[in-house]
Amino acid sequence: MDLVAALSQTFDHTHGVIAGVRADQMSNATPCTEWDVQALITHALGVVAGIGSAVRGESPKEGAQFALDGDAAAQFRSLADGTLAAWKNVDLNSEINIGAGPMPGSAALSINLLDTATHSWDIAHATGQPEALPEELAALIFGICQGFITDELRSFAGFNPSVPVSADANSTLKLVSFLGRNP
Repeated sequence: MDLVAALSQTFDHTHGVIAGVRADQMSNATPCTEWDVQALITHALGVVAGIGSAVRGESPKEGAQFALDGDAAAQFRSLADGTLAAWKNVDLNSEINIGAGPMPGSAALSINLLDTATHSWDIAHATGQPEALPEELAALIFGICQGFITDELRSFAGFNPSVPVSADANSTLKLVSFLGRNP
């Protein structure tokens, strides 16, 4: 599976998770201890919107705050569709700055993929929804993150230490535990 197809599948999965959140769950705690469900959805949508803008070559809006509208799932779908369209029209070997400095497009897309997939798990976990990503997708994302989440990056980017899971755990559990979540 190529990275753009993986991102499309991740966006579809995440849309379903966000659509499954009930209004009374917005204040639930999440594995991202600094955010409740509503704040985490706001963050996830903001990241998708911001990365989409960067891929389109738009200048970042300094200090801009992202806000949810009345239908977070529809809002996510619209932003994800726009971001996916941008990724389909960019050379993944070109440099893109998504806020962390210029990097190859493939690295920026990998960050978009990892962030969205991981936060879909966080939201599902916090709201009692099925947590597993499609196995092939989770295995791909797990392999990608193993290639660039180093101990130095963990301390810089705020990732917790890896949490052990059994060798026969599914790829979603391997992914989230590698990123410091306790499944």
